Amino acid sequence: MRSLTLAIFILLTMTLGHAQTDKTDALRQGFRSELEKAGVAGGSLVVVREGKLIAEEHYGLANIEKKQPANAATIYHWASNTKPFTGIAILQLRDRGLLKLDDPVTKYLPELRRIHNPFGSMDEITIRHLLSHSGGFRGGTWPWRNNKPWEPFEPTEWSQLVAMFPFTEVLFKPGSKFSYSNPGIIYLGRIIEEVSGEPYEAYIDKNILRPLGMHSSYFDKTPPHLLPHRSHSYFIREGKRTEGRFDADTGITVSNSGLNAPVADMAKYLNFLLGSPPARGGVDPASADWVVGGRAFNYDTVLKRSSLEEMWQPLLKAETDANGNAGFTTDIGLIFFLDQRDGRKLIGHGGDQNGFISYIEFIPASKTASLFVLNTDVAGKPGADLISGLRRSLRELF
Repeated sequence: MRSLTLAIFILLTMTLGHAQTDKTDALRQGFRSELEKAGVAGGSLVVVREGKLIAEEHYGLANIEKKQPANAATIYHWASNTKPFTGIAILQLRDRGLLKLDDPVTKYLPELRRIHNPFGSMDEITIRHLLSHSGGFRGGTWPWRNNKPWEPFEPTEWSQLVAMFPFTEVLFKPGSKFSYSNPGIIYLGRIIEEVSGEPYEAYIDKNILRPLGMHSSYFDKTPPHLLPHRSHSYFIREGKRTEGRFDADTGITVSNSGLNAPVADMAKYLNFLLGSPPARGGVDPASADWVVGGRAFNYDTVLKRSSLEEMWQPLLKAETDANGNAGFTTDIGLIFFLDQRDGRKLIGHGGDQNGFISYIEFIPASKTASLFVLNTDVAGKPGADLISGLRRSLRELF
């Protein structure tokens, strides 16, 4: 009887294994097919579960002119997927007793008192409001953008933002609504600098990227030794392909959208979110990066698990923002977006800038996470259908 039970278990495991393989094969083939159909130059996809790579695909070219293939070492721009790193840094500083989430933002950035607030004092806007996109600030960094060649890609200095404060106003009562705001995240980056005494990039590198072994990740301009791996970016508008700005500098908005990284590094970030040590093989091999003094690396060194999970608790509905724009999720926590689908809690964040499109999503309950990144922005309904289709396919694999 025992041998029969064992045989049934082995058969069931093999069957489930084959079913999983069929699903991942279909996912990879579908990814390539959809990107080719949409005219995307290049992109990558990764799924990890409990530290193991269960799906990986790289499609097309990172640079068309150089005929540079996309692969695990290709460095993409992650745009707003920088925001969770900023949020993690704020929680680190909170856990170290250097700030409180309910501190007024003006405690660290008194310049914000120059902004017009018809709903009360600027001192009532807190760090928690910024983390949940409920501070009442506008969506875009610039109140205008004509994309002229002489324009900077983004504001380059804090003083440029401060100069706009007297011509800026709070749009709704802070804490009352969700409305996605890039300036709010930039203010968080500035708080990190004020509290830590270090430039934002240096702080994130020392406290998040290096501990996670993300040694080929960086902000803004690419170091010369990594340039061979840097992806170009493209736009498709009315069937015509144009190029994005290569290696664009996000300037003072770096905490909002400045991260560049290869998929191999971002897979390490996925394992951190899941709390799973990386397994050997594939895009995320185990290495000395994950061993300190002969012992396995402790993710709590970066951020306590309880603090990370605190970021995933719903604070506000995010289906529609304060400006009436339809959302892509159900709730907002601290930086992270939350989706309740089929009885499951999915957590994620997207990125979209300068031709690069990305999305990261994970399910803590099943210790499964995925990401995809494209180096081509396809306009209109074809682009929206492509992104929603990719997210749906990944969720089906979960």
